[in-house]
Order: sequence, then C-alpha cells, then structure tokens
Amino acid sequence: MPRAEKGSTRGGGLSSRARAARASSQSQSMHAAPRAIAVVAMLNMLKADLEKEMQSANVEEKDAQEEYESMMAESAEKRASDSKSLADKESAKADLESKALKLKEEETATMTEVLGAAETLKNLHIECDWLVSNFEVRKEARAGEVDALKKAKAVLSGADYSLIQTGRSNLRGA
Repeated sequence: MPRAEKGSTRGGGLSSRARAARASSQSQSMHAAPRAIAVVAMLNMLKADLEKEMQSANVEEKDAQEEYESMMAESAEKRASDSKSLADKESAKADLESKALKLKEEETATMTEVLGAAETLKNLHIECDWLVSNFEVRKEARAGEVDALKKAKAVLSGADYSLIQTGRSNLRGA
C-alpha cells in the first residue's frame, strides 16, 4: 500500500496538493500519449526512409561495382589490343627500316656503277675526240709509213733508191 504523507486525511492518504499533482500528471500523460505515438510514428517513418535509402545505396553501389568491373575488363582488353598493335607496328617498322637500309645499299652500289660507267664514257669521249682531231695527221703518218715500207721492200728486192729525202714529215719529228 502506498504510504500516507503527513497531514493527509482522505483520498487514500494523499494531501490535496499531492492529489492535484497526480491529477496534473495523469492529464499530461493523456495529452502526451498522442505525442508519443506521433514521435514513434515519425521514428518508424525515418527508419523506413533510412532502410529505403540504404537499399537504394546498396543497389547503386552494386551497379557501380559492376560498371567498374566491366570498365576494367574493357580496359584490359584495350591494353592487350594496343600492346599487340604496338608490337605489330614495331615489327613493321623494323622490316621497313631493314628494307630502307637494303635499298640505300643498292642505291650506293648503283651510283658507284653509274659513276664508273660515266668515267669510262668520259675517257672514251676524250680518246675519240683526240682520234678525230688528229685523224689527218695520223693519216699522213700512216701513208708515209706505208710509202717507206714499200720503198724498203723495193730496196730489199733490188731497187736502187739513193736515199733521197722527200719533203714529207712524219710524226717522229724527223
């Protein structure tokens, strides 16, 4: 049983002040009950919103992770294809450089051959020019030699030429 306060007479041993406080407390709790229900409802609503946001965040994170993994796989494929392409291009470059070097060597050999042919042609041209410019002198010299050989033959055959000099000159400066 509740203990009675001093000076209490009726009402279960409570003073009028205590009864008023009790009544005030009960009326406040009656008014507080709808507020408490509203607070609990608000908390439940916040909890539901939070669960929805967490579920949405989990879905977004899962999608982002899948997108990231897909992007990483595509990047790996691209790197592999780029690496292969680079290797192919380096191989082609090396082949072309070796062909260029071979063609350069062939060009050098051809140029040497052409220069040799040009030098031979120049020498032949100089020789031909000399032959053409000295043709008449050489013709006269040959004619003189032929004549001299005929006379020498005739002398050896018994003809008598008394070493008479003719007015012809020959190439040997006589």
